[in-house]
Amino acid sequence: MFPDPHFVTSNGIRMAVYEEGEGPAVIMVHGFPELAFSWRHQLPALAQAGFRTIAPDMRGYGQTESPAGVDQYTVAKLISDLQGLLDTLEISRATFVGHDWGAFVLWQMAMLAPERIDGLVILGIPHYPRLPIDPIALFRQKFGDDFYIVNFQDSDAADKAFEKNPGHLFDMMMRKNQITRQQFEQLPPQMRVLSLLKMMERTESSGEALLSDDERSYFVDAFTNTGFTNPINWYRNWSRNWRELAGINQIINIPTLFIGAADDVVIAPEQIEAMKPLVSNLTVEMLDPCGHWIQQERPEDVNRLIIDWLGR
Repeated sequence: MFPDPHFVTSNGIRMAVYEEGEGPAVIMVHGFPELAFSWRHQLPALAQAGFRTIAPDMRGYGQTESPAGVDQYTVAKLISDLQGLLDTLEISRATFVGHDWGAFVLWQMAMLAPERIDGLVILGIPHYPRLPIDPIALFRQKFGDDFYIVNFQDSDAADKAFEKNPGHLFDMMMRKNQITRQQFEQLPPQMRVLSLLKMMERTESSGEALLSDDERSYFVDAFTNTGFTNPINWYRNWSRNWRELAGINQIINIPTLFIGAADDVVIAPEQIEAMKPLVSNLTVEMLDPCGHWIQQERPEDVNRLIIDWLGR
């Protein structure tokens, strides 16, 4: 049973917070297109293991406030939301767990506000060294205009397509056992470019549905209410976030557990290897088979790895 939210004011916005348990604080940060509900398998398990486990709907998502404007969704504001959440809950430091965009936010928080973090648990997205050029320019050059991150910069076509049929988005996107890393690497290069607009045009997909009917309804109802523009606005600050990291030390000395997915086709194995020199106190665990939606696809294994690592 997923808990009801309580509401706090953090960094000037009203934030929905879902909480279970007592003990050292563990704060769980979701990605796109997700919600605090994405941690429904982790909240009770970590609470039972003796942790105060806290999952907010992030800015622009779910029952948390959605201020208007692209500039309201910079990583600096997202980090400030998490710092404000700590202050409101009277928590000086916490362990943070992040998946997908939540992982990006926490890697940058670890560089910009490490004093608030006891430990990091990162699912799926490794720490990247700062690129020498604007990453959007690189994505455009390497993957073309159809690549979903590039497409998000250029138009609101994805916003409209997702809002027209959010159920279809979750039916096509939140799946498991779709493709292995080996199968993906054998595809022609043009078929390896992830286009969410083209995905929305398909009527069938490989693999198996990840969500039960009730879980699907939870996500669909939430995004029917909020739309997708403000969650996509996180992506529209990619270049701005890159500029703001100029001159920042990229080395992270916080104890970190990285849980990777062998079949997450967004992440190449060499990117995980490239992370290792940048994180001085790093434990890497790989789940195989497993796709992108790690904590929802392999919840028991994720819970075990997190609880064991926190115990150490």
